[in-house]
Amino acid sequence: MSLPSEEEIRALVGQRFPGGHYTIAHWENFLLTECTGADPLPDDLAHPVALFHMPIPGANTSIGEMFALGRADSYSSIGIESYDWEIFETLREETEYRVEGVVTEADRLRKGDRVFDRIQFRFDLTDAEDRAVARTTITWRYHRANA
Repeated sequence: MSLPSEEEIRALVGQRFPGGHYTIAHWENFLLTECTGADPLPDDLAHPVALFHMPIPGANTSIGEMFALGRADSYSSIGIESYDWEIFETLREETEYRVEGVVTEADRLRKGDRVFDRIQFRFDLTDAEDRAVARTTITWRYHRANA
């Protein structure tokens, strides 16, 4: 795959994902909670680790599409810089959330002879009353061939 130009990378800012809905199923919450080593949460509370994956399919996209958006050379060319979660309301099982996603930053960076593109994605979750529930900001580095 050819190296995208700096202009092509910067032009990604503002690009929106289709958006959609996501419901954390009880079984999903049970498995996610168990894999963290935590005890199940009371009532219908969902473990916050759901924020690691639910915003992406909830916004009607996929990790593969996010790789393609930044024109990743291969799956191994992606590096995770950060995942930042802001939780405004308690996450709950069996509750439908609206999920919107957008590219908020996209820059070409150089460090010595290494070239990479830093792309940041933001996913916002709202409830049925359109109240903010959570925000996930994901920053990936798309490693390019050495300059």
